[in-house]
Parts: sequence; structure tokens; C-alpha cells
Amino acid sequence: MTATAPTLPERLVLPAPAKLNLFLHVTGRRADGYHLLESVFVPITLFDTVSLTRRDDGVVALLDAPDGLTAENDLACRAARALQSATHCRLGVDIRLQKRIPQGGGLGGGSSDAATTLFGLNRLWQLGLSRAELLALALPLGADVPFFIHGRAALARGIGEHLLTVTVPSCWAVVAFPGTGVATGPVFSAVDLRRDTPPLDHAALALNHGHNDLQPVAERIEPRVAALRAAFVAAGATGARMTGSGACVFALCTSDSGARPVQRALSDGGWQAWVVRTLGVHPLVGLAT
Repeated sequence: MTATAPTLPERLVLPAPAKLNLFLHVTGRRADGYHLLESVFVPITLFDTVSLTRRDDGVVALLDAPDGLTAENDLACRAARALQSATHCRLGVDIRLQKRIPQGGGLGGGSSDAATTLFGLNRLWQLGLSRAELLALALPLGADVPFFIHGRAALARGIGEHLLTVTVPSCWAVVAFPGTGVATGPVFSAVDLRRDTPPLDHAALALNHGHNDLQPVAERIEPRVAALRAAFVAAGATGARMTGSGACVFALCTSDSGARPVQRALSDGGWQAWVVRTLGVHPLVGLAT
């Protein structure tokens, strides 16, 4: 009997998880102006969906583009072109994004879409790249993309390129979006941004460790962030803080039953809110060795 070659997939439909910054400290600034950060990133069960359909003509196309995105500015398309260039691959792809992660929310949706695209095309184009090779491609795309390729909760340092896997207990969280994003540039350029939080000298941390240095500036620029955090307090949540550079706010909870009343109170108040759980591992890490 003659063995038959495995059929190559022509289309993949893949999840792209959001992330939370459990804390975010600005520990300094490099000579080139980039800020030095320290944060714990953890993936959560709020997902975009990325559909990839192989093309034979080398074109990278974004179909049914979400508002504000084009094949030129979308991070998933940029990731596909970077992978093409690095591997001299002559194949192309049609990309469709089903967005559930709010844009401009500090949840890393665009970066996650890009990482999922790298994972998926590594399989769809049969490239066989390792996760280390995908990480090297991820860093120039944006500071959060390497975390999603890393695929596990991580202590991130530098500009996001130094990642140390950490153990984060599985927990629930309520995440809410104030209805508008916060532009990253004005937050990082603000004169009142704190840039001198002392770096950690160990990686053993409590879940409620630290704070978000960007939060006071983001709340000044966009008062709805402060209003949303106040709504968390009114709903009975403790320790609510902003994730990333904003604008989403989250609060950790010990159980689903503890999270649901907070989510309902926020929804009843007109806020877009979800109950999520932390993920121990990115669902796609198996697509790269």
C-alpha cells in the first residue's frame, strides 16, 4: 500500500485571546525615548476570531475589514507580510477578523490577532518555524505581540522583549470598556506620567501587586475611564484598575458567582462588560515547536 501525503489545510479559523496587565510600572526611559516597563501579562477568555484562507498568488488581503482597519495598517496583515519576507514564501492569505476585543481598550486585541496570524500561517503555509523564530518576527510588530507568541503568563520587562514565565493562579475577572479608547502617544508623552517606579528584585508576586502608572494620566485624558472605575467600586468590586494604557478596567474575583453580580451591575449602568477567566496557556502554542 502506498502512503498518501497528508492534505494541507486551505483555511484555518483560530482564536486570538485578549490579555490583562495585572500591574504596569514605568521604571525608566531609554535614550531613544522608549519607556522601560515592568508588567505581568496574562491571557484571558475574551477572544477575537482570525480566519485565514490560503492564496497561491502571494497577496495578503483583509476582507470585510473592521472599522478603521485596512490591509495597510492592520497588524495581522503586517505580520503576514513580515512572515512572507522572512521566509521568502510565495503564498498569500485572505484574512478575516471577527472582533470582540474592543479596539483601544488596552487588552492587546490587535497584537493578539497578529500573533494568531503568525501561528496560523506557520501551519497554513507549512513553514515549520519554531516559537523562538516567531518571537524574533513578533518584536518589531509591537511590544505586546511577543507575549502572545510566548503563550503563557509572563513578567515582561524592557519594552516587552524580556519575558519570564510566571505562575498565575486561575482566577475570574470582570473586564469593562468605557466606550472609547485612549491614545497611547499622549499617555506616554505626558509630563505628569510617573517614570521612576523601582524595578522588582524578585518574581514572586501577589495577584494584587503594584499599580498601573499610566492610569492617572489616562483618567485625566479620558474621564470615562475614571467613571468606569468608580462604577466598579459602586458595584462592589475591590481593586479595580486599568489594564495597559487603557481604556478597559478590570477587577479580579475569586469565583464566577462573585463576578456575575459585578458584571450585571456594570451592564445595567450602560457599560460593556464581560466575565472572563485567566488562561494557563495560549490555545495555539502547539502550532509552533
